[in-house]
Amino acid sequence: MSARVRMYATATCPFCLRAEGLLRRKGADIEKIRVDLDPSLRDEMVARTGRRTVPQIFIGERHIGGCDDLHELDHAGGLDPLLAGTD
Repeated sequence: MSARVRMYATATCPFCLRAEGLLRRKGADIEKIRVDLDPSLRDEMVARTGRRTVPQIFIGERHIGGCDDLHELDHAGGLDPLLAGTD
């Protein structure tokens, strides 16, 4: 079973697109939460993460952080196990 991936994002954010590209190449099914369409969703994101920038990525219940955090996790070899639900 693969882990649930949720990403707070906006439509035009290049970092969101880059993070989404990596996750899709890994075969992840992403639930995108568009904070640009509903300001209350940005408030929810800030309350959950303490951060105002997008993307903010969750794999399962683990907050990964933003695009750079996601790529660092991948380079360290930690992304695949998380996506597979084995970590």
